[in-house]
Amino acid sequence: MTIAHPAFSTKSCRYGAEALREAALLIRAGEPVAVPTETVYGLAGDATDSSAVAAIYSAKGRPSFNPLIVHVADRGMAERLADFSPVAKRLADRFWPGPLTLVLPARADSGLSPLVMAGLSTVALRLPAHPAMRALIREAGCPLAAPSANRSGAISPTRAEHVLSSLDGKIRMILDEGPTSEGLESTIAAPENDYIRLLRPGPVTAAMLEEASGLPVIVGGDGKIEAPGQLESHYAPSKPVRLEAMQAERDEYLIGFGLMPCHINLSPEADLAEAAANLFAALHIADASAATRIAVAPVPMEGIGVAINDRLKRAAA
Repeated sequence: MTIAHPAFSTKSCRYGAEALREAALLIRAGEPVAVPTETVYGLAGDATDSSAVAAIYSAKGRPSFNPLIVHVADRGMAERLADFSPVAKRLADRFWPGPLTLVLPARADSGLSPLVMAGLSTVALRLPAHPAMRALIREAGCPLAAPSANRSGAISPTRAEHVLSSLDGKIRMILDEGPTSEGLESTIAAPENDYIRLLRPGPVTAAMLEEASGLPVIVGGDGKIEAPGQLESHYAPSKPVRLEAMQAERDEYLIGFGLMPCHINLSPEADLAEAAANLFAALHIADASAATRIAVAPVPMEGIGVAINDRLKRAAA
């Protein structure tokens, strides 16, 4: 006779000292916990514990070849995990804490689980700006691996309720600190000696990287998966998505941009930062609507609009 594992429901706790202590206890016990960052909600686990990292992959249904971002509480913690070149140090000086992830050579004595790096010699590191994530890292006493807190490939969560609808029963706890401010995942960059490779566009734009480093930015990698967000189909609703739509067709839910008739508008004022902050929430609402398909209005390919269009292209793939 087999004994079934006891089922549990996921509890959502408002962020505060008591909830933080409980979340840290779960982390130290090897359990992943959903926690907000300024970009999206992350599913955090001890980056030095392979069983904890495996629990993250399992809860998300994430393929093991897709590496995870390791979040740190300060520069000192980051420099114990990876080797920082002069270029990497300049970028960290300019953009940390904040929505920039740096792909750097992992130190041999980092203590990180090999599962975090998915067999690579590099590690993706970020020092987040959100106080809840940094407080959890300090309280747990370890760097935290934290991909987005949702089923792999699905729409990223920018609110606690998005996490609950995707992972209820798969994780024990969500720290709820309201909607995220940026609304898009971090920019991922791999600094080289003479240039920077932009592996995933995000709130820190290519122009910002060039200005901070004085080096050219090359978009894309060499075809292999070396950072999160590089899968062709990603951030996807359960319904088909049509891009560059100026009006809704029959059975479509139209997500607008700028002044136009639509069901929901990313930014009536055509503000790209506002559109980025609202993108995933709008996709969640459209996916939950009675319409059978989703249409999205054109968004300019400038500034953070590049990152918005990257997410939309993968959502529609």
